[in-house]
Amino acid sequence: MQSSHSPTVRLRRLARELRTMREEKGLTPETAAAQLGWHRSKISRIETGRTKASLSDVAAVCDLYGTRSDVRAMLMQLAKEVRKRGWWTAYADVFTGSYVGLEDEASRICQWQVQLVPGLLQTEDYARVVISAGRPEPHDPEDIQRRVMARMARRTLLSRPGAPELHAVIDESVLHRPIAGHEMMRDQLEAILIAARRPNITVRILPYSVGAHAGLEGAFTVLSFTEAVDPDVAYVEGTAGDIYVESSEQVDRYKIAFGRIWDVALSPEESQKLIIDVKEQLTHD
Repeated sequence: MQSSHSPTVRLRRLARELRTMREEKGLTPETAAAQLGWHRSKISRIETGRTKASLSDVAAVCDLYGTRSDVRAMLMQLAKEVRKRGWWTAYADVFTGSYVGLEDEASRICQWQVQLVPGLLQTEDYARVVISAGRPEPHDPEDIQRRVMARMARRTLLSRPGAPELHAVIDESVLHRPIAGHEMMRDQLEAILIAARRPNITVRILPYSVGAHAGLEGAFTVLSFTEAVDPDVAYVEGTAGDIYVESSEQVDRYKIAFGRIWDVALSPEESQKLIIDVKEQLTHD
């Protein structure tokens, strides 16, 4: 497991390519560092994605390893892209860690939620109540509004060209928890129904009747990427800090758990009916 400083997709890809090239040349990190005139720790930081390799660093490595021109060009392009600023950097005070950057490049997002509507499906009013509840008193209205706007900007990920697939399983208790009052909760449930009509979004509800299940330990997300060379990442958000799981064995455990939750959840059609029923109940209360 890793801290919130998990590297982004492009940085992980570049790091992996550079490490693979060194290994194919039969060089140890110490030998490569010595020939490059670098400290041993620099090679380690670059090959684990903890340090962004500069264009001159990549060029030096390619010279040492005798890299083909086409591979060299690909690596140089990757190094340039690593340094591009994503839209979320405008909200650097809101988004900590690198989850949003990873989410932005994912091709599939599998999310299990036990307490709240997934952030990508939240309405502005629902998000405001959730964010306010989690901020220290007294509330700073400007800070809360900025965080709400950041979440709304993040939500556009699902409607842009080439949007990722979202497979969300939501515990039934989330539908009944009046986070934002009955009227706002009705609007939130309607927003989920509307979102679920998109071909890239599938929402399932895990009903109370299931009892014990594979998601009892808490919410988590598994991010998958288009490039086969980019391994999946699992993400667990917690009060004590965010955890990124990147080892294939541990990620597989989360993927299996999600699959088991998915299999026992209501079908999309049954889930839609339950959401509608809860929404109508709120209307009559």
